Amino acid sequence: MLRHLWTLINHRFPYLQQIQHQRGIIGTESFVRNYNIMAQLIDGKAIAKSIRDQAKLEIQELQAKYPGFKPHLAIIQVGEREDSTVYVRQKERAAKESGINITIQKQDSSITQFELLRAVQELNNNPSIHGLLVQLPLPDHISEKIITEAISPKKDVDGFHAHNIGNLSKRHSSPLFVPCTPKGIIELLNRTGIQISGKHAVVVGRSDIVGFPVFTLLSRADATVTLCHSKTENLPEITKTADILIVAVGKTEYIKGDWVKPGAVVIDVGTNAVEDQSKKSGIRWVGDVEFSSVSQVASHITPVPGGVGPMTVAMLLYNTVDSAKRFWKESRERRVTSLTLKPFIPVPSDIDIASSQTPKPIKALAEELGLAGNEYELYGQYKAKVNLSVLDRLKNRKDGKYIVVTGITPTPLGEGKSTTTIGISQALGAHLGKIAFACVRQPSQGPTFGIKGGAAGGGYSQVIPMDEFNLHLTGDIHAVTAANNLMGGARKSAAAIDARILHESTQTDKALFNRLCPLKKGERTFAPVMVKRLQKLGINKTNPDDLTSEEISKFVRLNFDPDTITWQRVMDTNDRFLRRITIGQNSTEKEFARATGFDISVASECMAILALTTDLKDMRERLGRMVVANSKDRVPITADDLGVGGALTVLLKDAIKPNLMQTLEGTPVFVHAGPFANIAHGNSSILADKIALKLAGTEEGDDETETGFVITEAGFGADIGMEKFFNIKCRMSGLIPDAVVLVATLRALKMHGGGPEVIPGKPLSGEYVEENLDLLEKGCANLIKHIQNAKKFRLPVVVAINQFTTDTEAELTLVRKIAIEAGADDAVPASHWAEGGAGAIKLAKAIVQATSNPQKNFQFLYDLNRSIIEKIEIIAKEMYGASDISLSDKAKEKVEIYTKQGFGNLPICMAKTHLSLSHDPKLKGVPTGFTVIVRDIRASVGAGFLYPLLGEMQTMPGLPTRPCFFDVDLDFESGRVVGLF
Repeated sequence: MLRHLWTLINHRFPYLQQIQHQRGIIGTESFVRNYNIMAQLIDGKAIAKSIRDQAKLEIQELQAKYPGFKPHLAIIQVGEREDSTVYVRQKERAAKESGINITIQKQDSSITQFELLRAVQELNNNPSIHGLLVQLPLPDHISEKIITEAISPKKDVDGFHAHNIGNLSKRHSSPLFVPCTPKGIIELLNRTGIQISGKHAVVVGRSDIVGFPVFTLLSRADATVTLCHSKTENLPEITKTADILIVAVGKTEYIKGDWVKPGAVVIDVGTNAVEDQSKKSGIRWVGDVEFSSVSQVASHITPVPGGVGPMTVAMLLYNTVDSAKRFWKESRERRVTSLTLKPFIPVPSDIDIASSQTPKPIKALAEELGLAGNEYELYGQYKAKVNLSVLDRLKNRKDGKYIVVTGITPTPLGEGKSTTTIGISQALGAHLGKIAFACVRQPSQGPTFGIKGGAAGGGYSQVIPMDEFNLHLTGDIHAVTAANNLMGGARKSAAAIDARILHESTQTDKALFNRLCPLKKGERTFAPVMVKRLQKLGINKTNPDDLTSEEISKFVRLNFDPDTITWQRVMDTNDRFLRRITIGQNSTEKEFARATGFDISVASECMAILALTTDLKDMRERLGRMVVANSKDRVPITADDLGVGGALTVLLKDAIKPNLMQTLEGTPVFVHAGPFANIAHGNSSILADKIALKLAGTEEGDDETETGFVITEAGFGADIGMEKFFNIKCRMSGLIPDAVVLVATLRALKMHGGGPEVIPGKPLSGEYVEENLDLLEKGCANLIKHIQNAKKFRLPVVVAINQFTTDTEAELTLVRKIAIEAGADDAVPASHWAEGGAGAIKLAKAIVQATSNPQKNFQFLYDLNRSIIEKIEIIAKEMYGASDISLSDKAKEKVEIYTKQGFGNLPICMAKTHLSLSHDPKLKGVPTGFTVIVRDIRASVGAGFLYPLLGEMQTMPGLPTRPCFFDVDLDFESGRVVGLF
């Protein structure tokens, strides 16, 4: 009979075999006889396993739909306590069995509290970590309270943080996490079929970890709960009233059988070691309840071990899975709260509008976008740099929609590309509920204080804070200036270059070698950058002392040909008198005086590289291979030959991170890099676009309607900025755009139609402010040409008509008709300058519609394997409408040199006027029958393009008679910048 009873019990509760073995009970009859079990054992081990299996299945189902879903638990263990090590191993094993990634960070017991807090903070900020705990107890010199409170409440899977405990205790609040043991106790009761509602529960023990939380959970489940402890008077009488008795008092076998109401459910949380010489370890584990007596009275009881213990680990894993699901959901939802606009009529000045709007703290915007704490660095309240690590975290996410904004051929009347870029992003983000990023260039202080003014957009479509945007921002242009000037500057020399020429001219091979590779503690070594030069020279040696005299000479002498130096100093201020200067006037350099000049910082190759780089390593390679001159043997001399490539990278290591700002309506903007659109390619950075596309993108399995948008602006007209965006930027980024937005104004089109000259400071002629359909129709020829140009890349084109109050309905209808007949997918008037995003809603909807077809047929204009001359010819004929091209003798010589040097397969970056489709700024509309004159060709090898010069291109602007800086000042009462526009 006894054997039959034990067989039934063992079949239902297989873990009892383990208890039998652990307690040294031999034989089934002996176990039953010794304990005379009346209560049904609650099998915590089996229930915990079913919960872990359920968690594993849930993870697998989510991963099948979302491959990027990977729950991750991190545990910090301080010291080598044996019990802590055992607990951590249990958690590690259970996590791995459930499919949860686990990171165990072991710290020495001597770690300081500050160091441990820093380790906690790093894991708090790591977006791949969803659950974090510090294994307790901690050494005496560390406050457990301070450490547990330092854990982010959003990752506090132990449920110990005051935020979670506090919300648990509030009746109408919900904690992010319930402490694992109390949660496991409730789960044991529920899964065993124990009714809680209406029952009287007694909790013995008042700890923050078990007692108080389980008291609250039972109350929430509609039990009537009494909380007791070891000091409670008449405790046996109180416990005997309990239908459900939870014991977590920390005293060995404290609760006796006669303290328990017959038929009560008893949950024993205690784990106490008692001496038992029959055990190999010398101890056995018992609970806070005297099992032998209580099991004869209770209806249900948890054994120790095998009851509550396994549930604690199971609930820890389930909390981790819940946390991972919450993080996953939040990262995909990305709810960006908009700022309310209240437009005035007439529209105030740009600075007044910008100053009247209070931006969101940039930290709040970063969190709305799903950025983790370690993925951005704050620069004040309203600017932040975003770390490139976000690209690795989101590498499996599909990109958002990619839109390039360009324009017709610019006129003095302006087309409003920047304003339209911002207006579209405000319409998509603040009004249509899309995640929408604007990506724009950082403006140079030269034009800002010169004649152009700021570049933050205008009216009610701006980047804010406008003054910070237009001035120093986060110092990226200053970093570019420093890097450029460390080596030189474009077109005739600089620091490292001039210094090297001086030293090579005044020292022997031996002296140069001794200075380049000095003896230190009796040994010479090559710097890593020197090894690259040796490899370039075909010298495969790593010990300086092994070089022959001939190899030393080749190594130390770059042999500059001064007439070929292509590097010039830069500064971020307009100064025409620095275009041509003479350096080396001091007596110590008198023999090496020569003519050189300054460029503006945004025209430097360092800036182009910043805009075109794809990661830090790529930037290092690009900077190192910048060609600054040729040797007298026509061998390219690079920055790495000068030994300066690594130093340039260090100067730009922070500048490589895109800057996060916001629009007037609180939608996100990336401001990064500012290469000129004539000498360089005139687009913001690849990295800003890539990060924005991931943040606006969707996960596998998401609804396609959730896809966000990235609106990036290309400089000048479509013949320059757009063409370079496609043929240079998209080649290097590997990104495929979805549509083109072509911006035009009726006034600018009338000017292309032959309208009168616009003179600054004088009122506009009547033709521009009154209806004139004939003039407008003639000017639309320029619009048609740009639509045709965009269509050559096989992309949808939406024409944005940047509307003025003087535009008539007949004029708008005419432009729309002509644009659609020319091949545009749509043409939509927009009043975003006066109304903000609300004025561009129809335009935004047209863009959504134009990009709804997932099929992409994008193609480049030319194959890189074509010759340099063929590529120039294709651009001139296809984009500009030229009948032919003509190269000067100097340009032909450069073609020969660059082809021999291996640069013939680089893309072409045409340096030409932005004021005409042709190379002649006087030819408006759509000129035909002209020949493009190529007077010179230069190479930006690090940036990765050749740039033919189609006329005299100024790379250092001058100041006008009345520069913009006349109006700029500071309001000392408010501290605000005034007069900036």
